[in-house]
Amino acid sequence: MSQNRSMLIIPGNSPKGLQNAPVFNPDLLVLDLADGVPLEDKDSARLLVKEAIGFMDYENTQVVVRINSLQSGFGAKDIEIITPVQPIAFVIPQGNAEQLQEIEILLAESEKKAGLKEGSIGLIPVVETVKTLEQMSSLLNVSPRIKSVFFNAEGLAQELGIVRSKEGDEILYARSKFAMACRAAGMNSFDTAFTDSNDYEGLEKDCLKARNLGFTGKAAIDGRQIDTIHKIFV
Repeated sequence: MSQNRSMLIIPGNSPKGLQNAPVFNPDLLVLDLADGVPLEDKDSARLLVKEAIGFMDYENTQVVVRINSLQSGFGAKDIEIITPVQPIAFVIPQGNAEQLQEIEILLAESEKKAGLKEGSIGLIPVVETVKTLEQMSSLLNVSPRIKSVFFNAEGLAQELGIVRSKEGDEILYARSKFAMACRAAGMNSFDTAFTDSNDYEGLEKDCLKARNLGFTGKAAIDGRQIDTIHKIFV
């Protein structure tokens, strides 16, 4: 991967979002098949994302796909269908070591079947549970495909039963531990998204805090956040 300052997450079942997202010039465009897509739309979203990667002009951004977890029953099919159009990487929700090892095997098989060189598609695990956060060192050594990692504070807060704030004091320890582990491993680290897409002052403060903790980039849920993220992460 080249620049890794921003990742813009777009629901995979939104044709308009898939078409318009490149206008915002994110470094990574995450086409989401997981949290952003309801159960009844999983199959159609998967095919829509495959078609978008194959036919849309995404040449100025790196396209990655957030698949469903293997435990959901959708993840293996996501890998099988999307691998032939060769996204830069797959984003893996609840990216614990055990799941990543299983995905490594499935992905190698899918690459071979598609005529791709083994290892051509990367993995971006999402750290969003206490267990995974505490096992960061071993997680980052699971696969040579891992070059970037994404911290999802919303998932962690849900597990802990805590209320998220704009200031983020409640996730300071988690953020610091995550960023330091990624630095030690030489990995790109994407901070959790700032969820108020209309608060640009708050976004800038949050970006500065993340950068000063050692993060190399930040996730976005709205294309209008990308310019601010690029202003802070240079």
